Amino acid sequence: MGISSVAAIREAIGVIESKLGTIQAPLGMILGSGLGGLADQIENPRSMSYNEIPHLPSSTVAGHAGRLVSGKWQGRDVIALSGRVHRYEGHTLARVVLPVQLLAGLGVHTVLVTNAAGAVNPSFAAGDLMVLSDHINMQGDSPLIGSNDTRLGPRFPDMTVAYAAELRELTLRLAKERGLTVHEGVYAAVLGPSYETPAEVRMLGILGADAVGMSTVPEVIAARHMGLRVLGLSCLTNMAAGLSGGTLHHDEVKEVAGAATDGMIGLIAAVVRGMPDFELRHEFRSHFGTQLVV
Repeated sequence: MGISSVAAIREAIGVIESKLGTIQAPLGMILGSGLGGLADQIENPRSMSYNEIPHLPSSTVAGHAGRLVSGKWQGRDVIALSGRVHRYEGHTLARVVLPVQLLAGLGVHTVLVTNAAGAVNPSFAAGDLMVLSDHINMQGDSPLIGSNDTRLGPRFPDMTVAYAAELRELTLRLAKERGLTVHEGVYAAVLGPSYETPAEVRMLGILGADAVGMSTVPEVIAARHMGLRVLGLSCLTNMAAGLSGGTLHHDEVKEVAGAATDGMIGLIAAVVRGMPDFELRHEFRSHFGTQLVV
């Protein structure tokens, strides 16, 4: 039997705080492809590589730096995870969501999740942004499979409102004020790492998906299991297979994500400034705190 999530996060926090001092913040950010530059804007940063943090898996994907960065951004205490890991890299979903569980252990109340995605909705365009209103899990797996630890959340967490309505409304309003093309839509998570076939894209459209990617949903399931509020934002880097007439390549995804970075970071900055104040999740600090024996 492997180590429990609570024990793994407790050990990770112990190592982080032995090197960086006490790290805690109410706002956490998971930065997907092309958004690593946001972490560079954090003031008075304290950071560690995922490789230095026990139990945290390291990404093998270009564009995912794999660093935890804590400090001040837009006047708020934040913890940013620059880069993520994916199920297709060979990790179990239980390992994929360890970083978001670590955020909860560090007191995070609200998590902003970003990603690069392909547009399934033909009225969208490459370079647009999308606020996630809901998701469809097409990965055939869940990070909650197995015994449930009630210190993290209930056996059967409700997912009726996976993405906080007030944060979606704030993001859409601020995007309109900034003149950005931002849609609201449903994100479908597939396993990857191959891009979808045109037939699969047509299927996803019929099922109600507006965009498709290979991440995010497991993290959101784990976050909602722990009662964290979630805001999801996609950079639509390409039209999905069969909608553009061309072939897909990861270099193009990175190129479009890079071109959209300034607008996306500017919007995220405005959203962070406009968020209501919220406090640390002290109950998770008590579960994961290094002073406890688990």
